[in-house]
Amino acid sequence: PIFPIQIFRVKEGINYNEGEPNYDLFKLACRTSAKRLFPNFSFVDAPFNKQYYKGTPETEIAYMGCRTRVMGNVYAPDKEISFGRGNLSFTSINLPRLAIRSKGDVNEFFDKLDGMLDLCIEQLLERFEIQCRRKAKNYPFLMEQGVWLDSDELKPDDEVREVLKHGTLTVGFIGLAETLKALIGVHHGESEKAQILGLQIVAHMRKAMDKATEKYNLNFSLIATPAEGLSGRFVKMDKKLFGELDGITDREYYTNSFHIPVYYSISAFKKIKLEGPYHELTNGGHISYVEMDGDPTKNIAAFEKIVRAMHDNGIGYGAINHPVDRDPVCGYNGIIDDVCPLCGRSEEEHHGFERIRRITGYLVGTLDRFNDGKKAEESDRVKHETKE
Repeated sequence: PIFPIQIFRVKEGINYNEGEPNYDLFKLACRTSAKRLFPNFSFVDAPFNKQYYKGTPETEIAYMGCRTRVMGNVYAPDKEISFGRGNLSFTSINLPRLAIRSKGDVNEFFDKLDGMLDLCIEQLLERFEIQCRRKAKNYPFLMEQGVWLDSDELKPDDEVREVLKHGTLTVGFIGLAETLKALIGVHHGESEKAQILGLQIVAHMRKAMDKATEKYNLNFSLIATPAEGLSGRFVKMDKKLFGELDGITDREYYTNSFHIPVYYSISAFKKIKLEGPYHELTNGGHISYVEMDGDPTKNIAAFEKIVRAMHDNGIGYGAINHPVDRDPVCGYNGIIDDVCPLCGRSEEEHHGFERIRRITGYLVGTLDRFNDGKKAEESDRVKHETKE
């Protein structure tokens, strides 16, 4: 159940409403995801995705399983397609550290953020130059097999510069929630004021990427970082620097990108509504998750209602988490507490139970291989109420 990551593209007129040609596939995708956690859902109708759609597969928005998004192409506007392109590099900013050092001064925070954005852009350009100097023969699969857009025109000793210009150079960020706590004492799930400031911060970063795009005629973008290691690594570093700060460095992880903290009790629909506006700003990639309690296969209507709420609130890419357990001895699939409801054996007998969970986009049967930050984050997750 772990790989591959399937993504179901949702599109009005195709599969979203009853009577449309592939409506049955949308219903099947909901039932399948309710049982197996995949597919995730990509929303072609989100305004920032729909603007590129011209009715062809090439112009359907592309998301990597984790969240990376590729579409806009300032270098070649006539080739704004999802095929044959990808992200070249991305560098993530530790937003909470900038906020802690600003000591509640929002203007100082933005000054520090500007300096960090400039540094990231400079670093991305330096790495891009190194990549561009390589020859087509150095990438026998990507370039000599014509995988990258326009690479079929290259000779073995040609630089790959012009081909790589179709790719994206991206800045990411982590810990918006902790940043807001450091600046004004509340995060965006707790306060409308914090939500406004959060959107201002992310919009400020996106504006810097748009300016770099215009200046260098390259595809700079902003991503809601999929922080696998950084969520724990950054907070460990900051605890050493600043000590344990309530609501900021007092856990083993920083909250991923713009997400409402996993430990904060909030309804699924409010979470979706609050996170939706950040999707439009993060054109390099984004995802929103909802945690469902119990076995969603017994309440497909509630599951589908959440997917539809994502569609209606400007979510570009979303997924629903829920427990998926399996007894490897008798083969029972469902929710297992301490005792298998089919064969009656306990966790300690013979083999343990497989407990599939999603960690930063990946499905895992055990948390043993993940860092302390991700283990703590999974343990802190609360279920989101599915009643409006």
